[in-house]
Amino acid sequence: MLLTIDVGNTHTVLGLFDGDEIVEHWRISTDARRTADELAVLLQGLMGMHPLLGDELGDGIDGIAICATVPSVLHELREVTRRYYGDVPAVLVEPGVKTGVPILTDNPKEVGADRIINAVAAVELYGGPAIVVDFGTATTFDAVSARGEYVGGVIAPGIEISVEALGVRGAQLRKIEVARPRSVIGKNTVEAMQSGIIYGFAGQVDGVVSRMARELSQDADDVTVIATGGLAPMVLGESSVIDEHEPWLTLIGLRLVYERNVSRM
Repeated sequence: MLLTIDVGNTHTVLGLFDGDEIVEHWRISTDARRTADELAVLLQGLMGMHPLLGDELGDGIDGIAICATVPSVLHELREVTRRYYGDVPAVLVEPGVKTGVPILTDNPKEVGADRIINAVAAVELYGGPAIVVDFGTATTFDAVSARGEYVGGVIAPGIEISVEALGVRGAQLRKIEVARPRSVIGKNTVEAMQSGIIYGFAGQVDGVVSRMARELSQDADDVTVIATGGLAPMVLGESSVIDEHEPWLTLIGLRLVYERNVSRM
């Protein structure tokens, strides 16, 4: 089985693949202070619950693919693969790793690994042109050309960041649960804030995606828009431009990159 690990700024998502099928997944908080040994214990606890894996760390794992936006966590995971999975092929997404997607930006090295991995999966699953909207700590919009090239994107504050900012900077406001309100016109402060977040972000997605699509293709209807990320379900029903929802897009991309690189190791 292939273990895939996507380390984001706030959450880390892990997926277990049996061939092309994801058979298990977990979401944990990202903690830059965790050591390699702590991460190994955490992995053992999670995977020990799966019936197809053994009790010992590494039993049943044939390969590992990792991407991380937090350098300190990437460093510790590199140590985990060395110490605890020494005999298992591991692909860590970083410069030099073969993805199959050309990066046409001013400085390809500054593009987050997760954004490139999302582009890899989008091209494989839907072809180009495409736009991936990833609802994470930041809301990112990534554009893929008709030829399968990563051509750039947009970065905006994420939903949770916006909620926290309202609670911190608003004298009479507080942090709220991100949920759909009863109506657009809020009848109380909490509902008014929820409305601003949900419908405000839906409007942002529709506006940004529409502009990107016009730049990507002469016919904007040819562009496939894919939503992913933990908070995507909050906006799906309110956005008019999202065509597909693939919650495991990054994990699928990691599987594809692993398959493209493992034969070279």
